[in-house]
Amino acid sequence: MVLAMCLMATMDATAKWLVEDYSIAQILLIRFVVFLGVAVVLAWRRGWLATVRSRQPGLQVLRTLVMLAEIVVFLWAFSLLPLADVHAIAAVSPLIAVALATLLLGERVGWRRWLAVAAGCAGVLVIMRPGSGVMGSAALIALLAAFLWALLQVLIRRVGLDDSIETTALWSAVIAVLVLAFLAPFDWRPVATGDWLLFVLVGCLGAAAHLVLFRALQIAPASMLQPFAYTLVVWAALMGYALFGDFPDMWTFVGIAIVIAGGLYAFRRERASLSAHWQEQRR
Repeated sequence: MVLAMCLMATMDATAKWLVEDYSIAQILLIRFVVFLGVAVVLAWRRGWLATVRSRQPGLQVLRTLVMLAEIVVFLWAFSLLPLADVHAIAAVSPLIAVALATLLLGERVGWRRWLAVAAGCAGVLVIMRPGSGVMGSAALIALLAAFLWALLQVLIRRVGLDDSIETTALWSAVIAVLVLAFLAPFDWRPVATGDWLLFVLVGCLGAAAHLVLFRALQIAPASMLQPFAYTLVVWAALMGYALFGDFPDMWTFVGIAIVIAGGLYAFRRERASLSAHWQEQRR
């Protein structure tokens, strides 16, 4: 999960660079064409019939559409706000994922995790500062992206219970390329020679990030992995400062601290409670 967050932050920083000159659909189409190449290689190694066949085709389609919507909204937010600010607001997504995992997957979540969700909401309000005019409507776009990211993680976890990583990757790539091939030509711009390297880099980083994320969510519950998702804020802050000179202000750091501290406390206490329960069961 930590590796997936690092790859995604690097990919987001590269995509933010491109979104200033190219349409979102064009960036995503080239990215998923690269991803499709990786998925085809994985399918060939595993076997075509075994890879193409999905036990949850409807969920695979839904998950891919949510994935595309999440990426589009994030790129939209990146075009309006600094990289670190977007991910500061998106820091609440692990707590949203906990709530969604309870509602959609039936994962056991104690009251401490629900308290963490409330703390996360408070932290995001500190970051956004409604009425201050600091972030404005762009912050709501980032918040929508955070919700979609949380929903995507839960759907990946659900699909991963029945389908292999190779199947999920192939379905993701094929559906995304079909959708984007229809949308991208409406705002296609010639790619400068020097930018092709950035496009390919975004594609490779995206493919690697999704494969690592699929694997993480396949072998562990979505709610258990969420503390490690907080590292995305750290990676994004480092990338934003190194590439764009952006750095969160004091109140953004305060909000991030509230979200992360509340979440980590709740997960720690919940793990201790579950450990005590298992020990009691063994006795």
